[in-house]
Amino acid sequence: NSAKGRGPGLQRSQREDPERTIVSPTRSSKRAIGEIGKTHNSSLAPVSNVWSGKHSLTRPTSLLVQFLLHMYKTRKPIRKVNMLKIIDKKYHNRFLRILKRASDSMEVVFGIDVKKDNTAKHSYVLVSKMSLPRNGIVHRGRGFPKTGLLMNLLGVIFMKGNCATEEYIWDFLSKMNIYAGKRHFIFGEPKKLITQDLVQLKYLEYRQVPGSDPACYEFLWGPRAHAETSKMRILEFLARINRLDPSAFHFWYEEALKDEEERAQANGCPSVPPAVPSTPSEAEANSALCGSRE
Repeated sequence: NSAKGRGPGLQRSQREDPERTIVSPTRSSKRAIGEIGKTHNSSLAPVSNVWSGKHSLTRPTSLLVQFLLHMYKTRKPIRKVNMLKIIDKKYHNRFLRILKRASDSMEVVFGIDVKKDNTAKHSYVLVSKMSLPRNGIVHRGRGFPKTGLLMNLLGVIFMKGNCATEEYIWDFLSKMNIYAGKRHFIFGEPKKLITQDLVQLKYLEYRQVPGSDPACYEFLWGPRAHAETSKMRILEFLARINRLDPSAFHFWYEEALKDEEERAQANGCPSVPPAVPSTPSEAEANSALCGSRE
């Protein structure tokens, strides 16, 4: 239901401008994309200038991300000793820091979790947050996983009251240097990906705004998004990017809890405990949500 979540429980200022809440994921995404872009030709990486590259760990982090992406396509466990071979010896004493930064980039940009392999010592496995075709690459051939972009889109839609106009979506993506009609070195041609591919896969619904003349369009969650993830999981994704507890998102957290309770009841499971109502000031909300990963 596209109208769900538009009630008086959400402060109008936050409901109309969730960018004020999603500003940190956007910044984190830009930084991570910029780091990855450092290993590509500048003509193929138009967003590489969003990260200055002055941080001493930028290059080893970028190289490790490239290695992790390669290994993700092979679906094989990743050994620490092999990761160390990718990184210059002078950075070996900072390996855990580099791995943390690379893991952040994998999650923020590609929607892939880097997890310890419990069956082998000093090994890791890569797990996608959703089940897009071809490990998130969507199309056959070369390319990068699109799961991270999809999860950001689902977050925007959720925070706009479960329905976001196409104009707003492109305005949001422009802050990550992603534009309709301009090929992106990670996401390919974004307009086709968002308005056709993800719609055909039923992760997004793309429809004309009722009564609009001239016609304008809006996005909602598609049935496959509802089946594979939830509002709480999307909120947790945004919260981890900000190093916050999901409850810091206040009203969206309460809506996500209600959604979890409805899902539990539909599956015949015990209900989720009700949320404790909170009504923070706009200043408090903005202050709590402006941190980003280093």
